[in-house]
Amino acid sequence: MDTMTPDFADMTLDELKVALAPDIAASAIFDGWNETALNAAAEMAGCDPDVARLAFQSEGKGGLPMAMIEAWITSVDQAMEAEWPAERLATLKIRERIRTLVAFRLDAVADIDEAVRRALAVMAQPQNAARALKLGWRSADIMWRLAGDTATDYNHYTKRAILAGIYSATLAVFVNDESEGKADTHAFLERRIDGVMKFEKAKAQFLGKDRELPSLTRFLGRLRYPAR
Repeated sequence: MDTMTPDFADMTLDELKVALAPDIAASAIFDGWNETALNAAAEMAGCDPDVARLAFQSEGKGGLPMAMIEAWITSVDQAMEAEWPAERLATLKIRERIRTLVAFRLDAVADIDEAVRRALAVMAQPQNAARALKLGWRSADIMWRLAGDTATDYNHYTKRAILAGIYSATLAVFVNDESEGKADTHAFLERRIDGVMKFEKAKAQFLGKDRELPSLTRFLGRLRYPAR
């Protein structure tokens, strides 16, 4: 057996989803995020299409596109964590850590612009908005944690919300960017990160390093962990 071929039989269904995700994204360029792309990806990867469909079966027909997109985002998250673990990023300044992580994500989808465009369209549908926001938050949280952020107060929430917004806006530029090497997208990203760094510096000067906002922190904490 080819040692480079994944052993799908030993995977859980969740692991199988993530393993197939890159091939699904490649197929989505032509077919969209649908069962046709899933079947094509399974054949491309050498996985039994029936097993591949079983992995996504619990999502139901209506949830299939978002399930495939979520698996794809998870595959990018995992690849990013493998390529840029916290100890490797620790040698960089905080601004460069964030820029490096977002740039990695852009490079990971550099050749599948149309799949990204179609994914953004699916995620923008009203019924998918909440799930899309959750996925954006999750990726932003992973990036901040890799970058060494340990904030537990209101900064925990503002940093992730801002980074999720930057990443989303950058992807919107990315799918329409026809410049060589996506130069315009990377320039856009640099400007946004520069703006955030200036804002964070000004905020720190205004609030003071030791100042706390307990009421806001408690409020946001209740949003994340509502009382029973």
